[in-house]
Amino acid sequence: MDYKSVVYNAARDGNLNRLKIYLHCNKGKDEVSMLVAAKTSGATPLVIACRNGHYDVAEYLIERCHADIEQPGSVMFDGETIEGAPPLWCAAAAGHQNIVKLLINHGAKVNTTTRTNSTPLRAACFDGHLEIVKYLVQHGADIEVANKHGHTCLMIACYKGHIKIARYLLSLKASVNRKSVKGNTALHDCAESGSLEILKMLIEHGATMDVDSYGMTPLLAAAVTGHNHIVEYLIKLPQLVSRRERIDALELLGATCVDKKRDMIGALELWKRAMVERYSGDGPPIMKPRTHRILAYDYVVEISDPLALDDLMADPDEMRMQALVMRERILGPAHPDTCYYIRYRGAVYADAGKFDRCIELWNYALDMQQRMLETLNPMTQSSLFSFTELFSFMMGEEGKHTVRGRLVPPVDVKEILRVFGKAIKEADLGKQVLDRIPNQEKDMSYLTRVTVINLHLACLLTKMLSHKSTTDEAKEEIYHKIYELNKLGLRTRMGQTLLHLACSRDFALLIRYPVCGFPSCHLIKSLLTVGADPTVRDDDGNTPLHVAAMANPCPPRVARHLLEGGAHLDQTNHSGGTFLNLLKNQQPHELVDVTKYSSLKCAAARVIKQFRIPYKGVVPRVLESFIQMH
Repeated sequence: MDYKSVVYNAARDGNLNRLKIYLHCNKGKDEVSMLVAAKTSGATPLVIACRNGHYDVAEYLIERCHADIEQPGSVMFDGETIEGAPPLWCAAAAGHQNIVKLLINHGAKVNTTTRTNSTPLRAACFDGHLEIVKYLVQHGADIEVANKHGHTCLMIACYKGHIKIARYLLSLKASVNRKSVKGNTALHDCAESGSLEILKMLIEHGATMDVDSYGMTPLLAAAVTGHNHIVEYLIKLPQLVSRRERIDALELLGATCVDKKRDMIGALELWKRAMVERYSGDGPPIMKPRTHRILAYDYVVEISDPLALDDLMADPDEMRMQALVMRERILGPAHPDTCYYIRYRGAVYADAGKFDRCIELWNYALDMQQRMLETLNPMTQSSLFSFTELFSFMMGEEGKHTVRGRLVPPVDVKEILRVFGKAIKEADLGKQVLDRIPNQEKDMSYLTRVTVINLHLACLLTKMLSHKSTTDEAKEEIYHKIYELNKLGLRTRMGQTLLHLACSRDFALLIRYPVCGFPSCHLIKSLLTVGADPTVRDDDGNTPLHVAAMANPCPPRVARHLLEGGAHLDQTNHSGGTFLNLLKNQQPHELVDVTKYSSLKCAAARVIKQFRIPYKGVVPRVLESFIQMH
């Protein structure tokens, strides 16, 4: 019987009688200690009992079984796994005050933290457990300990809107203007969450209008999230907000009305107020900076004439472009919301069947991300993946009607090539960064994902090689780009090359419109054409042919392309496996003509290896590696 699981389950379910039976039925002290210290699903019996609020079980484990009250575990809260959570943190986060008192009375450290440096006090503040907050503070909890992101107890109480906790922390002189790692303050958190009452309280306690790492004030944060009541309150405080800041906030709030709330009338009213403030407010007029006309925004220029605003109601499309132009001017290209709403607008156009507008906007956002963000940033990956999905959809649904009744047009090969070039650039720069990092510290996951996205784009392009509409010039460019990608020498953590991945079923992207299945015959053929090596091994000694054999089933054309490109039927991996003996549910003759792809040279190499005949220094050096691969 698995006593460890039985004890854990009893603690999880609060079944004290069952727990007693299994812990003290013919078991010695050492075995009991082992069982209460053992982890199941990452948590000890005490951790899970504290998480689930089973006081009698927790008391029994502490007092009778002498469970370690500081031993942490992994627990779930709101669908998120919290790593390294001590029992006190679990009880405080879940709101079990009686267990919090039990643990502290038995000496639990009140400022112990999780792996992300979250304290029990911060956990209680997160979910609004005021009495636990007070109890922890009374027993020595430090209100200023921040988590790994620099978020303090006051910040999280403000963000979650727990006014009583925020008031209590302020009464204890909590640092009201302290900044997180990204530069936001408690005032930013109030502005983002819409907690006006707490925001007023913070200002009364000396909160200032500071900027975060994106240059965002709490006022702009409220405008971005669409909290009109916060914006309206703050712009009436001249001691905190300047005239220019009022103008930016009104304009940005108007842009949010367009894109987030779809409130065109509300947006126009806000923009008119901003115009009045800009040109008729106290002091000289504050002119709008001139912006460049760009294709992605349909060449619109930001309106500076108050009389022209009313005309926007007759052209909702231009109004949407105005919102994008304003947001980029006010927030700047580095702010995540700038790219987010450009991509959002592009997706709306795609849903309406306006694919050219979508592609232009997404390219603009992708260029912005590659210019502003660090290499292999998840946001950039997301943009590249979205392009892959869009192109796959267009190729799979070409000629059919969209939901809005428009025909899905054929994909322009030049558009895929444009994005493919940017994806190759991302992979190239990512590889350069990782090449400078020691192997044991490398995280290959992001580069691997970008590599697979590149392969899917390449796969889409190779499918277009056979299209009548694809010109010779375009075909040459397709091969040139695939050559560029192959030349990078990209490998996964397990040493798999592009050709390995193209032969595998395990690396296909989860795309809703899978027009490119892996293994991909035309992609494999194109990679071989541009010089990919079919005999190269991964860390397990597998060649692309081995990977194809394990695809189950192995497509016959894949095997033939690899063999015609120079792969060897009898090349072995590190476990001695060959293509022929790795096949499952398939016979070799069903795939290839074995005799055609077998040679006397291969047979001689196998004999040398089989009988361990000394060959190094005997045969020409050029043949040594050939013998070795067999």
